[in-house]
Amino acid sequence: MKEIRMSDIEGIEVGQAQEEAGGSGCSVILCKKGAFAGVDVRGGAPATRETDLLNPVNLVQKIHAVCLSGGSAFGLDAAAGVMRYLEEQGCGHDMRFVKVPIVCGASLFDLGVGDLHCRPDAAMGYAACQNIQKEIAQGNVGAGTGASVGKALGSAHAMKSGLGTYGVQVGEVQVAAIVAVNACGNVVDENGEQLAGVLVDGGIHSTNDLLLKHCEGLPLGNTTIGCIVTNAKLDKAQCTKVASISHNAYAKAITPVHTMSDGDSIFVMATDAVESSVDIVGILAVQCMEQAIRNAIKHAHSAYGLTAWQDIKKA
Repeated sequence: MKEIRMSDIEGIEVGQAQEEAGGSGCSVILCKKGAFAGVDVRGGAPATRETDLLNPVNLVQKIHAVCLSGGSAFGLDAAAGVMRYLEEQGCGHDMRFVKVPIVCGASLFDLGVGDLHCRPDAAMGYAACQNIQKEIAQGNVGAGTGASVGKALGSAHAMKSGLGTYGVQVGEVQVAAIVAVNACGNVVDENGEQLAGVLVDGGIHSTNDLLLKHCEGLPLGNTTIGCIVTNAKLDKAQCTKVASISHNAYAKAITPVHTMSDGDSIFVMATDAVESSVDIVGILAVQCMEQAIRNAIKHAHSAYGLTAWQDIKKA
């Protein structure tokens, strides 16, 4: 097994754009030739685009991009810019007299940091497509620009999170994950130790423990959104299954997860290049997504009055 970048998967491009002062941004995963795709939405408060189309019983088989953004439901506008870019590139579902780019997406809630009125729009989505990078930046970038975690006691005790990515190759099979971590809960390491979450007097407290102690509901405005990309030959139904399996990574790294105030979603894109099985891709997808979530924490830096793991570690 060797580590790879998502951009090492043939046919896949990743671009990002953000307004750092405003505290929001978007991350775009492009596959101009089209990729089979699936999705699994488990959070109770999702902001999503074109997820119904990914139902295996529906017509269109391939998509051309996934757009992950901040800005809550407003941020879904970024996908319009991705569509314009792809149309200019001659990409899309062929309708004979026109090609319609298929852009799926999801947004997280970051309106409580930075500028309330800074929201990803079509211009930012287009800019992300123009900013394709082989080395994918992590931390306070793209959809993770305004991300935070551990909000059970309000934003004053939350910590800064961000965007993370990680990928591996086993034989010819490549799998990579990208995720913007904006969970209401905490992020834990592989041993269950707190990496980031509710910060009180310099220490990280368990969201679960606080909830059980006070028996209060979680604050609104969260959501972790991500995408798995593989070069495996998977159809829509198989991609959907891998998306479902990949949520195991959320459950292993985020606690609590899939709450009513989160819109937790995972997309899967498969470029149809090499033979593999759903189970093999699923195992690798969980490993990649779990590490990507922790990378989002470890690459974030303190901003918007929120302390990052890097500064906790230094202390």
